[in-house]
Amino acid sequence: MATAAVPAGTKWWNGGKSPFNLSYGKMMMWYFLMSDAFTFGAFLISYGTIRFSVNFWPDPNHVFDSAPFIHGGAPLVFVSIMTFILIISSVTMVLAVHAGHNMDRKRVEKYMLWTIVGGLAFLGCQAWEWTHLITGGHAVLLENGTLDVVTTTVTNNPWGAAVDPAAAQAALAGTPHDQLVNLASLAMEHHHNAGQHFTAEQLAAMSDAELVKLVDLQNIAVSTTGPRAFGGYFFGITGFHGFHVFSGVVINIVMYIKTRLGHFDQRGHYEMIEKSGLYWHFVDLVWVFVFLCFYLI
Repeated sequence: MATAAVPAGTKWWNGGKSPFNLSYGKMMMWYFLMSDAFTFGAFLISYGTIRFSVNFWPDPNHVFDSAPFIHGGAPLVFVSIMTFILIISSVTMVLAVHAGHNMDRKRVEKYMLWTIVGGLAFLGCQAWEWTHLITGGHAVLLENGTLDVVTTTVTNNPWGAAVDPAAAQAALAGTPHDQLVNLASLAMEHHHNAGQHFTAEQLAAMSDAELVKLVDLQNIAVSTTGPRAFGGYFFGITGFHGFHVFSGVVINIVMYIKTRLGHFDQRGHYEMIEKSGLYWHFVDLVWVFVFLCFYLI
């Protein structure tokens, strides 16, 4: 059966109604989210490749066991609160979009404001977590056989394997004076020195023998250094996601202001709220995978 020839210059779509039954703006948003999903996917696949190619990786129950006013003993409690905040902000965004479909400006304003508050709360929690990891010191057995206090950064990872107390005590005997000062200061921070408190100058003036007495290794966990990739991937990927949350908060603030000014009522629709909602839900969904990879596995 012969097929009818298509005349030259035939246009299959001359604009007008989108072939995907979406507005141009929403279609472009979906394209952007797809490309962003590929970026996050590449990061997480790279992380997984390194994570399962080394013999040892930090235990998240040990790394993330603190919260404000709780110094250890609360594994994953704080990050669970962060996740709950982000999920609730996604719910308020859904309610804002629904109110927009009903042309209810007051309810859009209310739920957009709650979504903004949720985003800011999440960013505040992430700032505390980063600060805690970067400034919180840990006793570490260095490669040269001495002990020192190491914090978590992109290149430093104190979350290695636990060191036998006898080996840690032997290393303490050969630890230089400056590093003993750091260990004694750590002991005071964790209240493991029978309530004795000294200034940095007083510690520096003490002898090595006096400093060793202040460092009670029975109450201070000592570990080896862990794989350097941990800090780079953690701060890199969670920071990249945090930047997306910050961008989403800025967008939501702009949408809130435009709603207050009545711009969407003048247009006759609240499609911009729906598009910002798509972005916000994407940010929440990505956090689920980040949470799974870094905090649960």
